[in-house]
Amino acid sequence: MSPELLLLVADRFKVLADPARLRLLSALRDGERTVTELVELTGLSQANTSKHLALLHTTGFVRKRKEGLFAYYALADRQIFKLCDIMCERISVEVEGRARALAQ
Repeated sequence: MSPELLLLVADRFKVLADPARLRLLSALRDGERTVTELVELTGLSQANTSKHLALLHTTGFVRKRKEGLFAYYALADRQIFKLCDIMCERISVEVEGRARALAQ
């Protein structure tokens, strides 16, 4: 990979490295939502939610649609959950391995 591509990939992973942003992506898994709905689902403040959504939108993880006074956010690409599934599977394997080691 070129140095430029490595930087782009690293920047995307940095965006995903925040638990609040992962919560927002997870909350959008079932479909489009307003900021108010996302605040209720995640427990984040309105300002914090908006800040994270702006970054997720800028980096292409979510799309935004305006309708009247409301902005609706949705996942730009459901493929993002493949990354999460890979990491969750890896963590499960590690936890199982540690549990077996402690049981011995």
